Amino acid sequence: MSVEQRRALTSRLTILQVLVSVLFAALAVSFWVLQVVQHQKFQEMAENNHQRTLSLRAPRGVVFDRDLKALVVNRQSFSISIVREHTKDMNKAIRNLSAVLRLDEAAVRAIVDRHKREPSYRPITIVQDATSAQVASVLARKLELPEIDVEPVPTRQYPEKVAAHLFGYVGEVNDAQVNDSEGLKSGDIVGQSGLEKVYNAMLMGEDGTRRVVVNSVGREIRTLEEDEPLEGKRLQLTIDYDIQNAIEEGFDQLGFNGAAVVLDPASGEVLGITSRPAYDPNAFAAGIDRATWAGLTGDADLPLNDRAIQGRYSPGSTFKMAVATAALQEGVITPDFKVHCSGGATFYGRPFKCWKKGGHGTVDLRHAIEQSCNVYFYTVGNMTGIDKIHKWATLLGLGERSGIDLPNEVQGLVPSPEWKQARFKEKWYAGETVSVSIGQGSVSVTPVSMAVYAATLANGGTRVTPHLLKAVDEGAGWKAVPSPAPKSISAIDPVKLQAIRDGLFLVVNGAGTGHNAQLKGYDVSGKTGTAQVISNQGKERAGKTDKDLRDNGWFVFFAPRDKPEIAGVVFLEHGVHGSNAALIAHHVIETFFAKKEGRELPSKPAFKANLAP
Repeated sequence: MSVEQRRALTSRLTILQVLVSVLFAALAVSFWVLQVVQHQKFQEMAENNHQRTLSLRAPRGVVFDRDLKALVVNRQSFSISIVREHTKDMNKAIRNLSAVLRLDEAAVRAIVDRHKREPSYRPITIVQDATSAQVASVLARKLELPEIDVEPVPTRQYPEKVAAHLFGYVGEVNDAQVNDSEGLKSGDIVGQSGLEKVYNAMLMGEDGTRRVVVNSVGREIRTLEEDEPLEGKRLQLTIDYDIQNAIEEGFDQLGFNGAAVVLDPASGEVLGITSRPAYDPNAFAAGIDRATWAGLTGDADLPLNDRAIQGRYSPGSTFKMAVATAALQEGVITPDFKVHCSGGATFYGRPFKCWKKGGHGTVDLRHAIEQSCNVYFYTVGNMTGIDKIHKWATLLGLGERSGIDLPNEVQGLVPSPEWKQARFKEKWYAGETVSVSIGQGSVSVTPVSMAVYAATLANGGTRVTPHLLKAVDEGAGWKAVPSPAPKSISAIDPVKLQAIRDGLFLVVNGAGTGHNAQLKGYDVSGKTGTAQVISNQGKERAGKTDKDLRDNGWFVFFAPRDKPEIAGVVFLEHGVHGSNAALIAHHVIETFFAKKEGRELPSKPAFKANLAP
């Protein structure tokens, strides 16, 4: 054999050795994956050749109001599932089930396809919250449909149908949630919005299991063992159902969209909160159908949008107390500072009108708040400057997130020179401050931040953090949850603050526009606000009387004047006047004090809105 031949043979042997080594290495890795990495999976599959492990869904925790009235509970329902390992012809099983339940075959097939990567012994839920007719149809054909399971499951229920956005809704976990959270698996029902989402980990509980022996066709023979599911934790909220119901009744009576938030001004506990239009969270509890979902997402009124924490609006005249606080605290004016209003004033060569054509005459701070004199606040705002207004408006809770324990809260805006430079690359002009001084221009606020604003004025300068969770029961009794710390505490001069409070008292009990909130014996204080959605010139150019061009109406309030126990805001989208919002506030405040004093709660209101321009 020549040298060349020997070299060629050696090369071939070397290549063969490498290939054999690679092959054995691949086999070793494969065995390791099968025996170690996927051990649990194949062990479960082997056991399920003669045993089946059934999941027992845990009921979500019950949610109560502050008086332990159940607001969110569970009811028993049935789900219908396909167990793939019990059929040799999946297409036939899908066709048969679709025919029996009168479902769209393509929709059933799409559900199966979404779960096809899961182990075949895991049931695929086709129908959640099945009707009694559907359950009966499947059970009557059990011999014909051995691959179909009917399983009792607890389903979320919202019996009172109030505060939809507060509670939110539940739904089947999506792929992103499974990937982002340990412990979640496909098919789990989780909170998708509201408190259901924020406190999902508490409310979910722990699923149980039942191991059964099955025969060759998958029929259960006997139960080997059963671990009962553990119900989720019970939550006690700060919400007062009677206050919440009073808010809902007020909105029902007037028929406007909008939002309301009612707080305990000392602690920040939320006594009631609503957003209109709302939706029925029961529609989501067992899987919302396409038509209902399309109706909600396609509705121009955006019922899924939580206006209380996600709506941003101009505050109008309700912003004037922030300007007054800034001017007083910075020593720009005293409570006795007077301005003459003749119906308008000129600043920087531009005329600014007061809402009252003939003017208010000469007014001091108290009466400027009472009569909502624009010229007074144009003047004071111009003297104070945007920086000081921004500082104190923020300390009072405006232009900031409130920190409420609800998801997706947005931030309002109290403009500043720095904001304008960053946003528009332009300097701030003094004339812009004049518009800001009456809550117009670039100012935008959320209803929840306005409730905090009212509470801060009520309690003397403490910017409370609104919150909804009061106590948790993990099975050993209620354990109180500490209130979150205030966002800030401002040392507002009580004498100066009293001048603002005097003005707010006069708005309701004097010659102001808040008389609809007046409640004899309780010294209700508040401020109406009417904010333009479009300028008067814009309305003229549009040539419309469309309701979507009508002004928004605000009413911020607290009561009693000197030792406030309740504070909040009512916002009416296109509500025309703030005095309309005061009607709802009156019903809420009256309900609050009637309940506190053990009196009969007021009946449903019968008031009407003033729609005159």
